[in-house]
Amino acid sequence: MKTDSEKEKKLSFALNRLRSLNLQNPALKSNLENLSAQKNQLEIEKKQIEEKYQKLIDEHKALNQKLENINYQKIDEKKKEAEFSEKIDELNQETDTLLEEIDKWQM
Repeated sequence: MKTDSEKEKKLSFALNRLRSLNLQNPALKSNLENLSAQKNQLEIEKKQIEEKYQKLIDEHKALNQKLENINYQKIDEKKKEAEFSEKIDELNQETDTLLEEIDKWQM
């Protein structure tokens, strides 16, 4: 019987030691915490970069619209210049015609 009681004591002792064991690896836990912190930081940085990218896209669209407007204004100005030149040419022709008429009447 002594052997059974000794075995029981040894088994109890072993079970108590197993229960008191810390099955977690502290280095592994530390590494996991570091990785989690890095992951969170990267997610924050990713969000900031995406926001900046969206702002850049919006600015690009706004600048393209402004450029388009400037090009339309430039085209309108060229049309107005052409019309103005035509009017000046017409006035010059009318002036020449009038001067010719005046010369005819003076002769």
